[in-house]
Amino acid sequence: MGWGREAFILAIIALSMGTWAFTNWLRAKHGYPMTDDNGETVHKGAGPDAERKIALLTTENERLTGQIGRLEERIAVLERIATDPAERLNRDIDALR
Repeated sequence: MGWGREAFILAIIALSMGTWAFTNWLRAKHGYPMTDDNGETVHKGAGPDAERKIALLTTENERLTGQIGRLEERIAVLERIATDPAERLNRDIDALR
């Protein structure tokens, strides 16, 4: 008996482990979440502070979204002022007086 059968089995094991390592490296390089042996996502830094951080980020996200909305409205007004004819702008200003 030679080493053919055993070498083949060891080669399959080595290839599957190498493929797993390469896949995890590729996922980490491109920012995908890491998974454990069961395919479940592994969360880094999950702990008691994680929920607080998520709540703070959610609050900040809502505040920034509102701020962006207000800025878009202001930009729309400025664009309208910049593109309107001067006569129309003067008439609107006179109507406000």
